[in-house]
Order: sequence, then C-alpha cells, then structure tokens
Amino acid sequence: MNKLKILVVDDHALVREGLCQILQGMNEPVEVLQALHCERAFELAALHPDLDLVLLDYDLPRMNGLDALKVFGQAHPELPILMLSGMAHPQMVRKALASGAAGFLSKNGDSVELLAAVRLVLAGEVYVPFDLLASAKTKPEFTLRQGEVLALLLDGRSNKEISDALALTDDTTKNHVSALLRAFDVKTRVQLVLAASRQGYAPTARST
Repeated sequence: MNKLKILVVDDHALVREGLCQILQGMNEPVEVLQALHCERAFELAALHPDLDLVLLDYDLPRMNGLDALKVFGQAHPELPILMLSGMAHPQMVRKALASGAAGFLSKNGDSVELLAAVRLVLAGEVYVPFDLLASAKTKPEFTLRQGEVLALLLDGRSNKEISDALALTDDTTKNHVSALLRAFDVKTRVQLVLAASRQGYAPTARST
C-alpha cells in the first residue's frame, strides 16, 4: 500500500502534534512532516517532491499563510494546500480560495471533519465547511445561456456535448465555461461543479 506524505505547517508544536495524531487515522499509511514556519516548509517541499498535501496555518510568523500559498503555487502548482485557521470567517475563506487553496478548515472542527476534508482534497476536490461556504459566496450572476451551460456541466457533459446540445460553436462554449469559472470564483471545472452544487444548482434533464 502506498504511503501518503503530508506536510503540516503551524508555529504551535501542540497543534502540529495533534494534527499528526489525527492524520494517523487515515485508511492508509501516512508520513507526516512538520514545519513551524514558511521557510522550513518551502525547504521540506523542495526536499520531498512526492508530497501529497500541505496543511497550512493561516496565521504564521514572518510570512502569513496567504503569501505562503502563492509561493507554493509558483513552485509546486500541482500540490494541494488545505488552509487551517483558528478564527475562520467568510472574508478569510474568499482570500484563501482566491489565492489557490484547495480547501479551508476551521481549527474548531473535530477529527472526523479534518479527515473528511483531507480525503476530499486528496481526491482533487475543494473542501469548505457548508456554513462558511454559504456565507463566503453570494449567488453568482450569469446569463440565461450560461445557466444552460452550467446545467449541462452539472450533468457531466463535455464541452463538445454541450456545444452539440445547445447548437453552439466550440469557442462559444469555452467562453461560457470561462465566464462561469469567473462567476463562481473558481479555477477548474471540478471546483465549479462542486461550488454550484453546494449553492443549489442542479443538472438539466438529459434528453434521449
């Protein structure tokens, strides 16, 4: 069985040790690396290119988590970062997601929530507690045609299938998808589908 490698970045030793203990509850072996500040975190990320995930504290000395997110994003664009904070509020969530975080989790949560968030992020999705997500994002605005494109995206259709279903050119469909990504303030189709589903949008009926 493959071993997961996770980096925990927090300036409080008790928090790091607690997270390490919780992460041992994963269903597969886990190796946990620890860093008490960003400089050490960057060193470890460079030394361990096989890292699967970083748990990054929002409030860190010398360099805060948001700035660290940008550095990680430039050096390791494929490495998912799950942001942690002891004082979570909608503005922090918006900033973290906009800076490239793959998820946001309050330290007030329990071990079950942490493990669920880690599993979701490792699966390539975005994790934000529902109450924070509902507060952090207002309903996006888009056109009726973009709403039709969104419904087909939620139905699992490819761009080509959307173009055929709505009689659009491929370029027009791509433009609509790009506009939807901006409207929901996300970067990928997976994030778009997740965000839209959480806000109550549903797929269209598939025609036969």
